Amino acid sequence: MKIEILGSGCSKCKQLEANARKALQELKKDAEIEKITDISRIIERVSMTPAIAVNGSIKAEGRIPDVEEIKRWLR
Repeated sequence: MKIEILGSGCSKCKQLEANARKALQELKKDAEIEKITDISRIIERVSMTPAIAVNGSIKAEGRIPDVEEIKRWLR
């Protein structure tokens, strides 16, 4: 499983990454987490940050999903 966090590295992006890591920990799952900060790569895929993708599929953009929502995507 691969999780991508798309954003500049702002506090919202960091919170999104923390929520994703917590969801993984609570589900006892392993995943590769890639932080994408290159603006050209980001704008190819989303119009707002922060954004999160699971296995290449954008799940949310422009908001910070909570841990429970992320866990639903990872099940």
